[in-house]
Amino acid sequence: MRSRLPLLALFPATVLAVVIGTPFVLGDHPVRWTSGSAVPRIVQGDAPEQSGHEADRNTPATAPTHAAGTAAPAADPTKVAEPWKEGMPQWGVQFYWEEEPKQRSDAFIEAQAHKQATYLIGLGANSASLSFPFSTAGPASNTLRAGAKTPSAERVGIVLRVFKEAGLRTTLRPTMDEATLNPPTGWRGNIEPASRSAWFASYQKFLTPYLKTAHETKTDTFVVGTELNSLEGDPGWKPLVSFAEKATSSEVAYDANWDNYVGGHIDMPVSHLGVDSYFPVEVPDTAPVSALVDGWNTWLDKKAKGPLPNITLAEAGIGAMDGAYKAPGDFYTKRAVNPKVQANWYTAVCQVVRQRRMQGVYWWSIWFDDDPNTPPDDKHASRLDFAGRPQTEKAVKSCFTSDYAGPGADSTS
Repeated sequence: MRSRLPLLALFPATVLAVVIGTPFVLGDHPVRWTSGSAVPRIVQGDAPEQSGHEADRNTPATAPTHAAGTAAPAADPTKVAEPWKEGMPQWGVQFYWEEEPKQRSDAFIEAQAHKQATYLIGLGANSASLSFPFSTAGPASNTLRAGAKTPSAERVGIVLRVFKEAGLRTTLRPTMDEATLNPPTGWRGNIEPASRSAWFASYQKFLTPYLKTAHETKTDTFVVGTELNSLEGDPGWKPLVSFAEKATSSEVAYDANWDNYVGGHIDMPVSHLGVDSYFPVEVPDTAPVSALVDGWNTWLDKKAKGPLPNITLAEAGIGAMDGAYKAPGDFYTKRAVNPKVQANWYTAVCQVVRQRRMQGVYWWSIWFDDDPNTPPDDKHASRLDFAGRPQTEKAVKSCFTSDYAGPGADSTS
């Protein structure tokens, strides 16, 4: 069954109304960068003009050519044809993994990881991010712990090893479960622990085995926090990030929510910033892709004009339903299914990634236990599910296999 909550908490309705209905100033959650931190640098200037979205192709644009009369070697469907290297775009998908009430066997987990890796490779992806939940007792709690739905560090390692062996760039992303936070008004972005020092100590203890797994599996990025608006800028992050950097060889990153990102600077002492990107665009369902691109650029221009070569879209997605453009992260509502809305959104976001010279995009999402080769059950599934929706899959494949050299190709960063 696919009735899952996406990682992004729905931005509280009252705040969202203010964001959309009034000129954007600093937002309800002010944001700042720490002076002296290793932070993404925004490059000013006009973004280079990009051609229209290329047609869907079955092979990457950079595939090698072969002499006339000789057959190209058959591609291995279980291996990335061109593994990611520094400077290349990250074309990826966010997997969300909750342990089932009756734990699957390790053999099942390994087989499922192979199935998901093969699906990604068929889309032309070169990256995979594994998100999983951890628990807290409530918005004022100082304690963070593994819950019933939290996979163990050892089982997470099984999946990361399979992804890495397939040639995929890997990211590990522990994320606070919101079940005890009374969503949608309560979400991970407005928690207020009674003792922040106790909260950070508890968080470090919880993260430690997962940092070890990330190190052992040569995971490329470890996301130390996701959408924790109310805690951004706390001095507790500096010792936690320092601990993480010593515990793993992975890049240590933080994924900000879209509202805080466009509102100002993110005060986090990490080496990389991702953005969970659900920018609302006030256009009808019949709007062309160009209108969606313009809507995204209007939001991004509030942050900076021109290229954003140090930013990754850690999450991007939208429900395949009527009216989704105005609230792309809305997973509480299930209106009439509209695959075209989702496919056009994906196409537009991919164009923005290229135009703004971003590091890449991770589509939200695929539920780890699902079969990605079957259509979603729209009676129960989240409208944000895209695997098994042919129009969206075509948009993803076209995005991942069309020409784009990467963020550094034409920028001065």
